[in-house]
Amino acid sequence: MPQDIEARPPFPPFTHETAILKTRKAEDGWNSRDPAKVALAYTPDSRWRNRSTFLTGRDAIVAFLTAKWEKEREYRLIKEIWAFTDDRIAVRFAYEYHDAGGDWYRAYGNENWAFDANGLMRERHASINDVPIGESERLFHWDRSGSRPADHPGLSELGL
Repeated sequence: MPQDIEARPPFPPFTHETAILKTRKAEDGWNSRDPAKVALAYTPDSRWRNRSTFLTGRDAIVAFLTAKWEKEREYRLIKEIWAFTDDRIAVRFAYEYHDAGGDWYRAYGNENWAFDANGLMRERHASINDVPIGESERLFHWDRSGSRPADHPGLSELGL
């Protein structure tokens, strides 16, 4: 088990249970909407592709997420494991948000993650599509405190 100050359990090699836990921890982090906190889950030189944006490093991650969450208001995210290997996890996800004009969207996507031995993500590749929805079509209902409650349905239970 790694003994580094910058360690984020669970660590590779992943089991089905630890891959699910890692996915939920990532979901909880993103739902905090705290860019500096989220960036600490990534290696200092982490490489990202998010849609058509390519970035490297924590400072770029913080800047990207800061801008993202200024535009995507009342952001709520659900992630679900798709597949895993020793040091990689693939997830599918959906999140809901509204823009400055009050128009609601649900974004659907897939992410491929690669981790170092300390459990930090060294690569993140995300493909995402936004679909306009009416406010009455929203499915992600929990308070703004961050984490999705344990009894809130996941993607499969919601039919997504």
